[in-house]
Amino acid sequence: MPEDKSDIANIYDNQAVSEGQKKSKNGKTPKKSAKKLKKKLTKNRLKAKILNTYYGHPARDMKLIVVTGMTGKTTTAHFIHHIIGEAGERVAVLASESEIKTGMLHKFLSDAWKAGANYVIVTAPAESIDDDLFAELDIFAAVLTDYVPSHIGEPTAKEFEKDPNTLFDMNPSYVILNRDDKHYDDFKLTFRGDKGTITYGENPGSDLIIESTKLYRMGSEAHLNYEGHRFMVASFLNKQTDVSYMACAAALGIAIGLDDEAIENGIASYDPQGITPIDAPKDETPDEKPVDEPKDEE
Repeated sequence: MPEDKSDIANIYDNQAVSEGQKKSKNGKTPKKSAKKLKKKLTKNRLKAKILNTYYGHPARDMKLIVVTGMTGKTTTAHFIHHIIGEAGERVAVLASESEIKTGMLHKFLSDAWKAGANYVIVTAPAESIDDDLFAELDIFAAVLTDYVPSHIGEPTAKEFEKDPNTLFDMNPSYVILNRDDKHYDDFKLTFRGDKGTITYGENPGSDLIIESTKLYRMGSEAHLNYEGHRFMVASFLNKQTDVSYMACAAALGIAIGLDDEAIENGIASYDPQGITPIDAPKDETPDEKPVDEPKDEE
C-alpha cells in the first residue's frame, strides 16, 4: 500500500447528497451452487479483466462491500461508510442510485487503494450486476436492502434468485438480508454468506430485530436486539424506511465484528446535508481503446 495516504472520506461519491462453495445452515450445498455455471465472456467481463490487470488488481488488498436492492442503496452505503470509519478503518465509498459503469468502478478502486483504503463500499442496481460489473472481483459482503420490482421489465424475485450473475453467486463472505422483505422466502436458502448471514427487520424471526422506533421532525431512533443484546441507533433521517436502512447497516457492522460504539456513532454521524459532492471518475478504458465483442468462453 502507498505510504502517502490522503483523506478518502467520500471520494467519488457520485450522488450530490453524498474460495469455496456456499452452504446452507444444514451444511448442504444449495441447488445453485451444486452445478458450476459456464460464464459467457461478455464485453463487460472482458473489459473488467483488462481494467483489473491494468490497475494492478487493487481490490485484492481491500474488502469490497456491495449494497444492492431496489431502494435505499445510497443511504445504507453511507451508514456503513460511517460505521466502518468510526471503527478506525480506512474506507472509501462509491454510492449512487443510478448505474455505475465498469470503467468508473475500476478507477475508483485504484484511487481508493492509492489513498490507503482497506474497505471499499459500492452500490449496485440490478442492471449493473447483470452487466458483469463485479467480474474478476472478490465480494467481501453482499447487502440486500429489499427487492420490489417497480416497473415492467425488471426481473421478478424468482428470476432474480435464479440469475447466475447476482452478487450472491460470487461466494461473498457475508450476506445481509431484509427479513421484512416480502420476497425474503425466495432468497433465504440460496443467498448465503460463506462465513455468515445476518437478517434484520421488525419480523421477530430476524437475527437483528427492530424492537421499537420513534420518528421525530429532525430525525429518528430505533432500539435493536441482536441475540438478546440490545442497543439504540439514531439518525438525522426521519422516515420509517430510514430505520430499516440503519438496521441494515448495523447488521453489516455486527457481521464484520464491529462494536456498539462504532455502529451507534457511525449512524449518528451521517448527515446527508453535510456531504460535499465530488465528481466521479470517467468511465473509460486505458488509452480509450475500444473493446471488441468476444465470443463465448470455451
